[in-house]
Amino acid sequence: MGKRIQKKKNHKRSIPVKKIQAKDRSFLWVLLGLLLLTLLFYSQTFGFDFVYWDDDANIYENPMVTNFHWDNFFFQTKQIFTTPIIGNYNPLPIWTFGLENALYGIDDPGKIHFVNVILHLICVAMVFFVSLRLNLNLTGAAILTFLFALHPMHVESVAWVTERKDVLYASFFFGAILLYQKQQLNYKSSRQILIYILFILSLLSKIQAVTLPLVFILLDYWQDKKFSFSNIFKKWPYFLLSLAFGLLGIYFLREQGSLEANQVFGVIDRIFIGAYSLFVFTIKSIIPYQLSPLYPYPPSLEWYYYASIVVFPIYVLVMYWCFIKKQHVSFFGLAFFLANIVFLLQILGAGQGLTADRFTYVAYFGIFFIIAYYAQKLLKSPRRTITIGILSVMVISYLFLTYYQIGIWKNSETLWTKALEYYPISTLPYGNRGNYYRDQNRTRDAMKDYNQVLRIDPDNASTLNSRAKLFFTLARGRDTLNLALQDYTKAIEIEPENGEFLINRGATYARLGEMNKAFQDISRGLELKPDHAAGYSNRYVLNTQLGNLNAALQDVNAYLSIDPYNGDFLYERANVKMKLGYNDDSILDDLNAAIKLKPNVGVFHYRKAVYLLNTNRVPAAKQAYTMAVQLGYRNINPDVARILGN
Repeated sequence: MGKRIQKKKNHKRSIPVKKIQAKDRSFLWVLLGLLLLTLLFYSQTFGFDFVYWDDDANIYENPMVTNFHWDNFFFQTKQIFTTPIIGNYNPLPIWTFGLENALYGIDDPGKIHFVNVILHLICVAMVFFVSLRLNLNLTGAAILTFLFALHPMHVESVAWVTERKDVLYASFFFGAILLYQKQQLNYKSSRQILIYILFILSLLSKIQAVTLPLVFILLDYWQDKKFSFSNIFKKWPYFLLSLAFGLLGIYFLREQGSLEANQVFGVIDRIFIGAYSLFVFTIKSIIPYQLSPLYPYPPSLEWYYYASIVVFPIYVLVMYWCFIKKQHVSFFGLAFFLANIVFLLQILGAGQGLTADRFTYVAYFGIFFIIAYYAQKLLKSPRRTITIGILSVMVISYLFLTYYQIGIWKNSETLWTKALEYYPISTLPYGNRGNYYRDQNRTRDAMKDYNQVLRIDPDNASTLNSRAKLFFTLARGRDTLNLALQDYTKAIEIEPENGEFLINRGATYARLGEMNKAFQDISRGLELKPDHAAGYSNRYVLNTQLGNLNAALQDVNAYLSIDPYNGDFLYERANVKMKLGYNDDSILDDLNAAIKLKPNVGVFHYRKAVYLLNTNRVPAAKQAYTMAVQLGYRNINPDVARILGN
């Protein structure tokens, strides 16, 4: 009797998951081949640019990233982990961008793309080992891993820099799954702690990780071929973490207005949208048709949205049939897919897109598992030749589509031109491509895109603001500045609480010489948007021109609180302090910091020389003066030259 009792702490079950045999190393060569093939395809991203689609807000215009340096490591880390971006709380990817800035800067987006690809390769390796532990043979694991690594629907998660959150959360997600599979064989407390850590890191990377406890329940089902209430109940700590992060995510989305982005559709309509999205995602797992970076909401729902409601009951009935007929593979795969896609079907509604390819990054593992299992089975049957033919067509087609799909993420022009192929009356692609053209000094192309947006949607405030910026940049006289003023004024009428629009109009008033209006607009804009660095910069210029040096000093301090590593403004602060008669070494500190950041600016060295001379540190002043002269600075006070020039 005693021999039949298992020790509880081992948590062993009747059907153990497959162990990978150490003597069989052929799987390593297969994995290496898959990793090299994936790297070969995605290596083209190493020469890609950022794109005008959240890359600005998340990375190169995000002060929490651009100001991330080793000397403020802990402060910036705290800022990142306590601040949502565009309504999303995914601090860990933002933190990695900050870390990259501290290591080698973010001027070269190719390096950031490289990290994304490395994280994808880690996910690929994890998927391979998870597949083997789900009792797929080497062929089946290779098929599943290939689909995960190079499916066209997964391109967006890897090639888009902002989607660092996908590849990062998935690396922890699959890492936790792999450890959980080991835990099913041999329970260890230390491993359990590590699973919790990986789960938390995954949640901090992307809220989509809340589905992990559902996956654990499915792994228990796969292990025991049944559901156990006791096993489900043991997952309560995971569910508690999921609930906490889920509520936090909904709160931030609501605060940023993302949940109200598409109020034209009510709750009932969104159920039909969800059914349609489930149908599309399922079909695209096999036939990845009409791939676009953006799938905008339609003006109204067509008949096929309503007809797609049958997808929900059909899907549930198929799962139920698989369950009662003990079709464990199909049930596990369908349930895995549903568990990881159900919260992304836009039934709640957030963001600008109806669907998105990136939503499938983890979810498709379930469907790929079904494909791989039955493929490995058919390859041992009389249908082997047909199966090889179908798999060959699938592999070649996917490789072609994936290579092409990766290429559209090269820059904003290629990205949004592709979107416009399918959605020529969508305003977002024109607006974002116009911004790219504007930054590339292709003003005619930019104006054409902005005008197209405003033909489709005359009250598009964001595009009015963008077109006004273009007028402002091009202006050589009052006529063009007045065109900018008209666009800014109309944008403000549409969105009167938008601080950026007011600040931009204030800058236009300043160029038109209407200083009082400029000051009023900029000040009001900063009240509405107190983190707008350019607003403080503009008001600083106004205050210095008007002789309000104390107010100018407040503005430059406010600017540097947002962007403390701006060499020009560190110099400006030192300059204003000198004009105000300050006589402390905070001036020298600012000048030294400015010189450290921009060592080849002659005026910085000259002002340092003047300050040192005024404080009777002549030898040091001479050194600074000599450096200014060597750098070509010529606007030198004759008295300073007489004292320090010898």
